[in-house]
Formats: sequence, C-alpha cells, structure tokens
Amino acid sequence: MATPSKENGAFEVAPLRSLDDFLLESARFQVPNFRDMEKWGKRVYSNLIYYQSNYFLLALALFALVGLIHPFKMVLGLFAIGLACGLFAAASNGGPQVAKFKQEHPVVSIITLLLGAYLIIYLLDGILVFLLGILLPFSATFIHSSLRLRSLRNKVTNKMEQIGLKKSTPMGMLLDALGFEAGIVD
Repeated sequence: MATPSKENGAFEVAPLRSLDDFLLESARFQVPNFRDMEKWGKRVYSNLIYYQSNYFLLALALFALVGLIHPFKMVLGLFAIGLACGLFAAASNGGPQVAKFKQEHPVVSIITLLLGAYLIIYLLDGILVFLLGILLPFSATFIHSSLRLRSLRNKVTNKMEQIGLKKSTPMGMLLDALGFEAGIVD
C-alpha cells in the first residue's frame, strides 16, 4: 500500500513521544528569553511539530477532565455558544428582512434582544466552563512548548520534515495554514 505524499495533501500522523521525553526525567525545561522573540518562536514551533501527538492527547485529556468535572455546564455552554453563533449568522445573513422586521415590530425586536441577553447571562457559568475546556489545553500546550528545551532528536526530526524527507504532519499543515513558516526553524 502506498504511503500518502505531501504533494496530494495527505499527511502522516506523528509518533507519540515517551512520557519520559515529554515531561519526566530526560525532559529539560527553562524559561525562555522573552527579549529574543525569534529564538522563543523557534522553540515553540519546533516543540509543536515534535510533540504534536502528545499535545493532541493532552488536549483531549484536559477537555475530558473539564467535561467530567462539570458535564452539565459543559453541555449548556456548548448549547449557548452554538445558539448565539447560529442567531448571529441568521441575523447577519437576513439583510433587508431583518431590518424590515425590526422596523415593523420594534417591541418584539427589543424583547427578543433582552431575552437573548438574559439567556446569555443565565448560561454564563456554562459558557465559562466550556471556554475553560477549550482554552486550558491551548494554554497548557503553549506553556509546555515555551518551556521545553529542544533536544537533538527534536532538531533532527524538524529538519527532516523541513527539507521534505518526512511526510507532512497535521500540526505542520495547521501551522503552514496559519502562516508560520517551517523555514524559521534552524
């Protein structure tokens, strides 16, 4: 069976790194030099590429942990954010119909707006728990990738991907889509 290539948009899943390498004994951590943003950026980029499978599992575990601690609030927060996004999309795509409705029925429009604001305030604790479930994994990933010093194996693996010897990975494709160049890694 042929392996997918970078040219046709397919990717290879990065291997899961050992817990010892990711977090325990052989892992070396140091606060980055905040004055040298380029070096800090290289460290973060390199660690995001090298430990991407570990970061994905970490994100799933933290999201599940928040969901297990507050399952009802998590569902309510998801519902409230989904409802707010849906209503915003419907109102912004409504164009002249929405403006006409607001002119013909100003009292109903104000009552609807107040009920929506009340619902958001009522569900605010659920929204905050859901946002915690989303932002906690991002924060933990960024903190780890900022503090974890690159190892020789990390640098070699990133160089191989950069010059095309390895297949593109999901994190590499995501970072490329966000505009972060693989060329910034020395």
